[in-house]
Amino acid sequence: MTSSTPDRSTRPIVGEWVQGIDVPVVNERAVRASAGLLFLLGFTAWLIGVITGELQPMRAFGILFAVEMYLRLLVGTRVTPTLIIGTLLTRAQRPEWVEARSKRFAWGLGLGMAMAGCLALGWLGLPAVIAQTVCGLCLGLLYAEAAFGYCLGCELARRFAREKPTLCAGDTCTYVPPKRGEHHHV
Repeated sequence: MTSSTPDRSTRPIVGEWVQGIDVPVVNERAVRASAGLLFLLGFTAWLIGVITGELQPMRAFGILFAVEMYLRLLVGTRVTPTLIIGTLLTRAQRPEWVEARSKRFAWGLGLGMAMAGCLALGWLGLPAVIAQTVCGLCLGLLYAEAAFGYCLGCELARRFAREKPTLCAGDTCTYVPPKRGEHHHV
């Protein structure tokens, strides 16, 4: 095996090998469905916290979110609950394969935000408004992923990675949008 040929005998922790693609990938459609599920749970918990001042639902969601990101990064994408549900919900759709490296960076960012939120809600004893702001920012990113397919972590990975990804959601790695005032050409 040459150095440019990937070792497909090992299962990647993040993503999976797909025939014809030389890097581990994840199904963007399942990831977006998963982000939508997490957004619904998180927004409900956040809204309860904002309206009633009861922070226990936000704490529970923060722990759930942190565990979800931890599992995705360190155990594998095949065993994370919301990704399994997202895969089931989108199984009738053609997969949109994106590089796992970008998602790994995005999920690391999510884990960091979840840990910051959990620290703010619990051990640091910061005012609730700080925890609600961190949680609101995280929810905004989940919504952008679910509704628009925009992944901030993927965008940061794409811009700053030494080896640029070649498979991005919506073909954003290679697509050049028309200049302002020009029309799209098919």
